[in-house]
Amino acid sequence: MASQKIFKVNKSNRIKPLVFLTFYFFSTFFCTNSLAEIVIGVVGKTKNDSFYIQSFKGCLAFASTHPDVSCIYDGPQDYQDIRSQTFVVNELVKKGVDGLLISTTDSNFLVNGSLKSIKENKIPVITFDSDLLPQHEQYRLAYVGTDNYDFGMALGNYIKQFGKNALNSICLQSGHPTTPNLNKRIAGVRFALAGENVERLIGENGWSEYTRCPLYSLGKRDIALQQFESIANMKQPPIFLAVAGFAQFSPHYINQTMKYKSRITSKEVIIVSADSESKQLDALKHGLSVANIGQKPFEMGRLGTELLYNYITQNQKPAKSHYYLDYHYCTESNAANCTVNH
Repeated sequence: MASQKIFKVNKSNRIKPLVFLTFYFFSTFFCTNSLAEIVIGVVGKTKNDSFYIQSFKGCLAFASTHPDVSCIYDGPQDYQDIRSQTFVVNELVKKGVDGLLISTTDSNFLVNGSLKSIKENKIPVITFDSDLLPQHEQYRLAYVGTDNYDFGMALGNYIKQFGKNALNSICLQSGHPTTPNLNKRIAGVRFALAGENVERLIGENGWSEYTRCPLYSLGKRDIALQQFESIANMKQPPIFLAVAGFAQFSPHYINQTMKYKSRITSKEVIIVSADSESKQLDALKHGLSVANIGQKPFEMGRLGTELLYNYITQNQKPAKSHYYLDYHYCTESNAANCTVNH
């Protein structure tokens, strides 16, 4: 039995310390300040994901200088489950959060299942990493994160250097098929390679998409790794471009892909991935990824919390609808210093 504070909601809808010595809450992480009056919930697409844990740490960093703020972290446990995300959000509202930071998995499902009632209850929401669809932006104050279309273009432009044939094949890997930020990235990749917006690459500028792709992993790491291996095992594999970490987030990635190292080194197998989490940088250092283009999840959480705090305490609305953060390029040669993970 672990020592842990639990909470109850009083008439003012605040979370307060109740007692010690209770079972550890396996579904939610709490960080409390004894003087805290403002509780911010951070909800990722997947809970056991270092990217969203970094965003939670960004919330904690803001709370460390604001003793009236506490942060709660939660999300679907193992993969991008749209129903679980909505359930988690609703449970946090019942517990009495004052504001929410949410990375959207499915905009329609989240709005209809949670955000409409949250807006009626005047609980402010900031989206991060993955925004709502444009028609749903009324249900959040602002978005904080990467410009995902531009990010997709950066991924597409990077792999141009590997297009050495009259017709080059690419396999895109994504998560959930309805996730807004991932679909924007795929659109950006296609624009970068085709020079125009297309539904699918079918030879524009010498680029086509492999028949079985895009591959949708739902954020399930073992499935994502199997998908990569199915491509890497081909005699002449297409360029493998993951629009988020997916396979490289698997704890088995390095061991299971070591057999492809010589082919990756010779560029016979090309894998380029979004994100630059510690596990991914380890893979880069081992020569098991060609390049990673990373984001700033910690700052997403810190800035998102700051915007919520200003709104809750001063009724100060964000000055912009979108707060875009930059990204960075990591290769084997600079993997030790291309970014800082928290």
